[in-house]
Amino acid sequence: MPAGSSSTARAVRGGQGKPLLSIRDFKVEYRTGAGSTVQAVRGVDLDLYPGESLALVGESGCGKTTFGLGLLRLLPRLGHASGKVIFNRSDGTEIDVLGLDGRDLRQFRWRDAAMVFQGAMNAFNPVLKIRAHMHDTMRAHGRASRQEIENRAAELLRLVRLEPERVLDCYPHELSGGMRQRVLIAMSLLLEPEVLILDEPTTALDILTQRSVVDVLHEVRERLGFSMIFISHDLSLAAELADRVATMYAGRIVETGGVRDLFYRPRHPYTLGLIKAVPPIVGDLPDLESIPGGPPSLAALPPGCTFNPRCKYATEECKETDPPLFPVTDQQGSGHEVACIHWKDVHLDRQVRSEDMGTAS
Repeated sequence: MPAGSSSTARAVRGGQGKPLLSIRDFKVEYRTGAGSTVQAVRGVDLDLYPGESLALVGESGCGKTTFGLGLLRLLPRLGHASGKVIFNRSDGTEIDVLGLDGRDLRQFRWRDAAMVFQGAMNAFNPVLKIRAHMHDTMRAHGRASRQEIENRAAELLRLVRLEPERVLDCYPHELSGGMRQRVLIAMSLLLEPEVLILDEPTTALDILTQRSVVDVLHEVRERLGFSMIFISHDLSLAAELADRVATMYAGRIVETGGVRDLFYRPRHPYTLGLIKAVPPIVGDLPDLESIPGGPPSLAALPPGCTFNPRCKYATEECKETDPPLFPVTDQQGSGHEVACIHWKDVHLDRQVRSEDMGTAS
């Protein structure tokens, strides 16, 4: 089963046609010890198209990881996902993800969609060698001979720039952080999923190792053509890896659009604040602006727009209205949407270089 043999044909860019993953009114609630619930993800609507890379950005605690876990039904016991998540397989089959259970759910998780978790060491069984991880994963999801598994594992390890002859016989602790992360990427692709969700895949890695992982993701995605949801608080990495970006705040998507639209022409004050906090790589260092205050408690959200207590554009109307996403009217047809009634007043007042945001062509 050569890597990319069945996948290259689905490497479609640009968000054309039927979405691969259609998400509507997606919510995740956690039950608390007091018998109440906290909504960590609040009514998210998103589409992911074949071959597309979507970055989900925002501060820690905004619901990004919970969103990814909820899509794959990997929430802890007290979590519950609701809404509609439709996965449209390349063979035309339509799957209601939130309605799956048992064997169908297990098959979906690796064959249709897979996740690379934050903190690679925690994703491995420390007493098993990498070879055993590969074999167990393949055998749990289908019939394959030992030699077929060996060939597939070796092929994918080479694809992520690792030597299978060495790595397969290593325990997880014998590999560096960057090597473990690349092994996880290879493992997640064993069964050729059409969607790969990556949760902060470069966290805790030094800058050179981050560069290596990003290069690997570029190469593997170009070769295999899968769609990707990239969860990160690092805007430069998100800009480099994504075709489209969605900004999340307090469990809601507050802005979404093409990578250049969002990073060069942000229209939500929160997205603007995130960008203005990124220092330039070259040239003079401008006065960096931080976003005042901190994210609200999900158990006690402010009325109206949840960003209004931290927003310099906020008015009394913002305390009464929590606007939905709507199109940015001066960019018709761009897919740029924002949840802010003052979006026309929001402008980036300093030039952002492509090198700063990782979008150099």
